[in-house]
Amino acid sequence: MIDPAPTGRVVGIDHVQLAMPAGEEEVARAFYEDVLGLTRRPKPPELAVRGGCWFEQGPVKVHLGVEQDFRPARKAHPALVVDDVDRLGRRLEAAGHAVRRVEDVPGNPQVYVDDPFGNRIELVQHMPAAV
Repeated sequence: MIDPAPTGRVVGIDHVQLAMPAGEEEVARAFYEDVLGLTRRPKPPELAVRGGCWFEQGPVKVHLGVEQDFRPARKAHPALVVDDVDRLGRRLEAAGHAVRRVEDVPGNPQVYVDDPFGNRIELVQHMPAAV
C-alpha cells in the first residue's frame, strides 16, 4: 500500500540536465548566457573536472554535462517559460538559431529551438487567463 502521508512528495524541479560534447563549454556559454540570458555559475570543483557548465536565472537551472558518446536529445526537452516568446525568438534567429513556431498548447505561444549541440529546447509564454 502507498503511504498516504503528505510528506515525501515531489515539490519542484531543482534543475534540468542536458548533455553536451567535451570541450564545448564556450559554445554553450555563448548560447545559454549570451542568447537565452541565463547566467553561467561555477560548478563545484569536484564536478568541474568532468567538464560541462551550469546556467541559472532565478529558479531556472540548466546544467550541461559532458557525455563521451554524445547524442543530442531530439524529443526529450526542457520547456523554459519566457516573458516574451516572440522577442526571444527574434533574438535567437538574429544569432543564427532556427526557431520553429508551434501551436501545441492553444493560448500559450511557444517555439522550439535547438541548442548548438542539437538538444531541443522549448520556449513557452504563459498568457493570462481570459476573465
